[in-house]
Amino acid sequence: MGLQTYITERKKDKDLLVMAHVVCGYPSFEDNMKELEIMAEAGVDLVELQFPFSEPSADGPLFVRANEASLKSGTTIDQCFEFMHQASQRFPFKILMMGYYNTAFKMGEEVFVKRIKEAGGVGYILPDLPVEEFANLHRLSEQEGIEPIVLMTPTSTDGRLAKLGAASRGMVYVVARKGVTGSKTTMGDDVLSLIARCRQHTELPIGVGFGVSCKADMDFLRGTADLAIVGTAALKTWESSGAEGLKVFFAELMA
Repeated sequence: MGLQTYITERKKDKDLLVMAHVVCGYPSFEDNMKELEIMAEAGVDLVELQFPFSEPSADGPLFVRANEASLKSGTTIDQCFEFMHQASQRFPFKILMMGYYNTAFKMGEEVFVKRIKEAGGVGYILPDLPVEEFANLHRLSEQEGIEPIVLMTPTSTDGRLAKLGAASRGMVYVVARKGVTGSKTTMGDDVLSLIARCRQHTELPIGVGFGVSCKADMDFLRGTADLAIVGTAALKTWESSGAEGLKVFFAELMA
């Protein structure tokens, strides 16, 4: 089942899906597995597994620190793929690889796509790969049935959005505000206007991320977005109050 079909099927029973985020190896793979167990119990629909990278340019301070700590602990790409395989076998939600193009470049684009498929992933998000340079990677992805998730941002012109929409597969990731992950986003007319602009250039499901952190944000996005993408708020909760706090966080978020 392709990602678009999966999202469409899930939306028959839910008006807004949730995509969550885990940094592989931070604080540990054991902690990651516990996080995923909680997410599965809460009914999360998709999860990004972030492969740690030394220069995560789209990420805010918390995720930068998490990436650095994971790498310092010795996390490897092979471990990340093995963890993806374990998670895809164990949990009902779909899994995306999130990371940076250096990972695909170093191992080779063809190998990169095949390893995601072999590990049970359904797609990937590489925020630092511009549309002008991803033709070959997208061609290889199509051959393997893996979805390359394109980001649409507030700074994109309509011409740019049209180009991004034409290249999109599976779903579109709409970045709710300028900047990096981690800061609170004020959900208002600017976000609604951005979603409407993006809708003009794609018929794929739209996920909204960067700053989604509470039930009020979820309620705001109902009826306009297809998915709410939650990352920093969940990691903050895990760091401050562990497994029990994360259970409460997702229970309240998805109530």
